[in-house]
Amino acid sequence: MRNLLCFIVGLLFGVGLCVSGMTHPDKVLGFLDLAGSWDPSLAFVMAGAVLVASVAFSLAKRRLRDLFGAPLALPDALAIDWPLVAGSLIFGIGWGLVGVCPGPGIVDIGFLERKALVFVAAMAIGMVIHKFADLRAPAQRALEEDA
Repeated sequence: MRNLLCFIVGLLFGVGLCVSGMTHPDKVLGFLDLAGSWDPSLAFVMAGAVLVASVAFSLAKRRLRDLFGAPLALPDALAIDWPLVAGSLIFGIGWGLVGVCPGPGIVDIGFLERKALVFVAAMAIGMVIHKFADLRAPAQRALEEDA
Protein backbone atom coordinates (compact mmCIF):
# COMPACT_ATOMS: atom_id res chain seq x y z
CA MET A 1 0.00 0.00 0.00
CA ARG A 2 2.89 2.35 0.87
CA ASN A 3 4.47 1.86 -2.57
CA LEU A 4 1.15 2.53 -4.28
CA LEU A 5 0.71 5.77 -2.34
CA CYS A 6 4.29 6.81 -3.18
CA PHE A 7 3.61 6.08 -6.85
CA ILE A 8 0.39 8.11 -6.84
CA VAL A 9 2.05 11.07 -5.11
CA GLY A 10 5.01 10.93 -7.51
CA LEU A 11 2.67 10.74 -10.49
CA LEU A 12 0.68 13.71 -9.19
CA PHE A 13 3.91 15.67 -8.69
CA GLY A 14 5.12 14.83 -12.22
CA VAL A 15 1.80 15.78 -13.80
CA GLY A 16 1.83 19.04 -11.83
CA LEU A 17 5.32 19.83 -13.13
CA CYS A 18 4.18 19.18 -16.71
CA VAL A 19 0.95 21.19 -16.41
CA SER A 20 2.73 24.14 -14.78
CA GLY A 21 5.41 24.28 -17.47
CA MET A 22 8.27 23.53 -15.08
CA THR A 23 9.51 20.82 -17.46
CA HIS A 24 10.16 23.41 -20.18
CA PRO A 25 13.60 24.99 -19.64
CA ASP A 26 12.65 28.04 -21.76
CA LYS A 27 9.74 28.80 -19.42
CA VAL A 28 11.95 28.39 -16.36
CA LEU A 29 14.68 30.59 -17.85
CA GLY A 30 12.00 33.20 -18.66
CA PHE A 31 11.02 33.17 -15.00
CA LEU A 32 14.65 33.59 -13.92
CA ASP A 33 15.28 36.44 -16.40
CA LEU A 34 14.42 39.35 -14.11
CA ALA A 35 16.29 41.89 -16.25
CA GLY A 36 14.72 40.80 -19.55
CA SER A 37 11.25 39.67 -20.49
CA TRP A 38 10.36 38.17 -17.12
CA ASP A 39 7.63 35.50 -17.07
CA PRO A 40 6.02 35.62 -13.58
CA SER A 41 3.74 32.60 -14.11
CA LEU A 42 6.00 30.18 -12.21
CA ALA A 43 5.76 32.45 -9.16
CA PHE A 44 2.17 31.22 -8.85
CA VAL A 45 3.38 27.62 -9.03
CA MET A 46 5.88 28.30 -6.26
CA ALA A 47 3.31 30.14 -4.14
CA GLY A 48 0.92 27.20 -4.50
CA ALA A 49 3.67 24.76 -3.53
CA VAL A 50 4.61 26.82 -0.46
CA LEU A 51 0.96 27.02 0.59
CA VAL A 52 0.41 23.26 0.28
CA ALA A 53 3.73 22.48 2.02
CA SER A 54 2.93 24.91 4.86
CA VAL A 55 -0.36 23.18 5.55
CA ALA A 56 1.22 19.71 5.28
CA PHE A 57 4.11 20.55 7.62
CA SER A 58 1.82 22.19 10.14
CA LEU A 59 -0.30 19.01 10.22
CA ALA A 60 2.78 16.77 10.31
CA LYS A 61 4.24 18.61 13.33
CA ARG A 62 1.22 17.48 15.36
CA ARG A 63 1.92 13.80 14.64
CA LEU A 64 4.59 11.43 15.92
CA ARG A 65 4.07 8.85 13.17
CA ASP A 66 3.18 8.88 9.48
CA LEU A 67 -0.01 7.36 8.06
CA PHE A 68 1.65 3.92 7.95
CA GLY A 69 2.90 4.03 11.54
CA ALA A 70 6.55 4.83 10.87
CA PRO A 71 8.18 7.57 12.98
CA LEU A 72 8.16 11.01 11.38
CA ALA A 73 11.58 12.53 10.80
CA LEU A 74 10.97 16.21 10.20
CA PRO A 75 13.97 18.47 9.65
CA ASP A 76 15.00 20.43 12.73
CA ALA A 77 17.96 22.43 11.42
CA LEU A 78 17.40 26.17 11.60
CA ALA A 79 20.93 27.49 11.08
CA ILE A 80 21.98 29.17 7.86
CA ASP A 81 25.54 27.91 7.57
CA TRP A 82 28.22 27.85 4.87
CA PRO A 83 27.26 24.41 3.43
CA LEU A 84 23.65 25.57 3.03
CA VAL A 85 24.70 28.82 1.33
CA ALA A 86 27.25 27.06 -0.92
CA GLY A 87 24.76 24.35 -1.90
CA SER A 88 22.11 26.96 -2.65
CA LEU A 89 24.53 28.89 -4.85
CA ILE A 90 25.56 25.76 -6.76
CA PHE A 91 21.91 24.73 -7.21
CA GLY A 92 20.93 28.23 -8.35
CA ILE A 93 23.80 28.52 -10.81
CA GLY A 94 22.96 25.14 -12.33
CA TRP A 95 19.26 26.00 -12.49
CA GLY A 96 20.00 29.36 -14.09
CA LEU A 97 22.39 27.93 -16.68
CA VAL A 98 20.11 25.22 -18.04
CA GLY A 99 16.63 25.98 -16.68
CA VAL A 100 16.24 22.50 -15.19
CA CYS A 101 16.00 21.49 -11.54
CA PRO A 102 15.95 17.93 -10.15
CA GLY A 103 12.20 17.16 -10.23
CA PRO A 104 11.55 18.40 -13.77
CA GLY A 105 14.84 16.85 -14.89
CA ILE A 106 13.68 13.41 -13.79
CA VAL A 107 10.26 13.99 -15.41
CA ASP A 108 11.96 15.03 -18.67
CA ILE A 109 13.86 11.72 -18.77
CA GLY A 110 10.44 10.13 -19.34
CA PHE A 111 10.17 12.29 -22.47
CA LEU A 112 13.64 11.08 -23.57
CA GLU A 113 15.09 14.59 -23.42
CA ARG A 114 18.84 14.31 -24.01
CA LYS A 115 19.50 17.47 -21.99
CA ALA A 116 17.66 15.92 -19.03
CA LEU A 117 19.69 12.71 -19.24
CA VAL A 118 22.93 14.72 -19.08
CA PHE A 119 21.54 16.88 -16.27
CA VAL A 120 20.39 13.95 -14.14
CA ALA A 121 23.68 12.10 -14.72
CA ALA A 122 25.59 15.20 -13.57
CA MET A 123 23.25 15.53 -10.60
CA ALA A 124 23.88 11.89 -9.65
CA ILE A 125 27.65 12.42 -9.87
CA GLY A 126 27.28 15.49 -7.65
CA MET A 127 25.33 13.44 -5.12
CA VAL A 128 28.08 10.80 -5.06
CA ILE A 129 30.72 13.51 -4.57
CA HIS A 130 28.66 14.98 -1.72
CA LYS A 131 28.28 11.59 -0.08
CA PHE A 132 32.04 11.02 -0.28
CA ALA A 133 32.80 14.53 1.04
CA ASP A 134 30.20 14.14 3.79
CA LEU A 135 31.75 10.84 4.91
CA ARG A 136 35.17 12.47 5.10
CA ALA A 137 34.08 15.59 6.98
CA PRO A 138 33.82 14.03 10.51
CA ALA A 139 37.35 12.57 10.21
CA GLN A 140 38.71 15.89 9.02
CA ARG A 141 37.00 17.70 11.92
CA ALA A 142 38.46 15.20 14.41
CA LEU A 143 41.95 15.81 13.01
CA GLU A 144 41.48 19.57 13.26
CA GLU A 145 40.24 19.31 16.85
CA ASP A 146 43.25 17.19 17.87
CA ALA A 147 45.69 19.74 16.39
